[in-house]
Amino acid sequence: MKKIELKFYNEDEKTVTYSLEKPVEPVDAGAVSAAMDEILTQNAFTSSGGDLVSKKSARIVDRTVEEIELP
Repeated sequence: MKKIELKFYNEDEKTVTYSLEKPVEPVDAGAVSAAMDEILTQNAFTSSGGDLVSKKSARIVDRTVEEIELP
């Protein structure tokens, strides 16, 4: 399952990560950056370390799980 992770710095200079499932692909880096800017502008989220203050990074995470059949 793929997720997009948006990483921000908060007032305590700690990393805060928000994950969203099923990102639109191909990923438009400009749109992701603009969305992150809007999250910061609207002060949409907060964290235990205070408000989000800047962007750190964004990434797509693809996790594959394979069940093991036990005898």
